[in-house]
Amino acid sequence: MAVLTGISPGSVESLDKAPQNGVFVPRELKSKEEFQELLKSATEVRVARNGDEAKIKLRTKDALYTFKTTGGEADALTKGLKTPLVEF
Repeated sequence: MAVLTGISPGSVESLDKAPQNGVFVPRELKSKEEFQELLKSATEVRVARNGDEAKIKLRTKDALYTFKTTGGEADALTKGLKTPLVEF
């Protein structure tokens, strides 16, 4: 059995999904449509702001997804969410 360091046991659903080095890399989304589709299955949404830019992070059961956008568009996309929202 493989030993993964730096990852809590609850965050590993299947060792088959883990990369060789034990690090899970977020998947970057390129389209707003893809982001909105995955938003339906998100368990948590985080918004990190840096000036006029924003990065929205979607945590789903299987993976972490990121979407880079403007601050105003981030507000519009996360408005009225039923999923817990964390602002940075």
